[in-house]
Amino acid sequence: MPLYFCPLRSGSSGNALLVQGEDTRILLDAGVSGREVERSLAERGVTPDTLRAILISHEHSDHIKGAGILSKRWNLPVYATEATWFAMEGKPGINSITLKNRRVFVPGETFYIRDLAISPFSIPHDAADPVGFSVLHGGRKLCVATDLGHVSPNCLRALEGANLVLLESNHDPALLRDHPRYPSYLKSRILGRRGHLSNEACGSALTQLVQRGLAHVILGHLSGETNTPTLAYETVVHALADAGIRAGYDIQIDLAYRDQTGGLYTID
Repeated sequence: MPLYFCPLRSGSSGNALLVQGEDTRILLDAGVSGREVERSLAERGVTPDTLRAILISHEHSDHIKGAGILSKRWNLPVYATEATWFAMEGKPGINSITLKNRRVFVPGETFYIRDLAISPFSIPHDAADPVGFSVLHGGRKLCVATDLGHVSPNCLRALEGANLVLLESNHDPALLRDHPRYPSYLKSRILGRRGHLSNEACGSALTQLVQRGLAHVILGHLSGETNTPTLAYETVVHALADAGIRAGYDIQIDLAYRDQTGGLYTID
């Protein structure tokens, strides 16, 4: 029983990820407009009425922008931690989510949406109660870990044993520090231990994960201002090569994009 995955959008401007089991489709985050999510789904031959839920990683707008309208339009339950629900109150569209469609999960506790087992895990980010997700189906494991300032031991444990990981490769530190329009407080926030993962930090974490058996990664949540797909890929490849790990042989490396629908991955 394969597990399917498609990063509809992944980047600092918005995030929405499609996960599908045998007969269950869910979204991890909905941080672009409802129409954009629907257009991306259509590109993959999916109609929104076949979705079963939206899971929210944290309350920042690039992860929740379309959640309210999608829930209202398609009667979708929305899952988040209790602290994230409190942090989302008053944000655009969230109040349109009916009480019956508001669901709560707890980091570290596995729950099920039909045939998908969801294991949320805490991540270090400047939000109320941010999480990454592990999704299990038919003996296969998909993990998503973005919006994290560093890869903590808890994150590494959560990612172990995954067949496919979407891991943040957000920025190049030099480009970030030299960015002419970013104020100093924003640069400090992004570079901090509860900010975003740099290309170099992504490469370092991947070195550990490959040594623990990971064979396929998608680099995601790239900044449109302080990164490029080529720079992210090359930085990670060089970091792996320094540890004797060969891209394309020891691990497959793909990219998720902020402005186009990603590939459809079959985990079998």
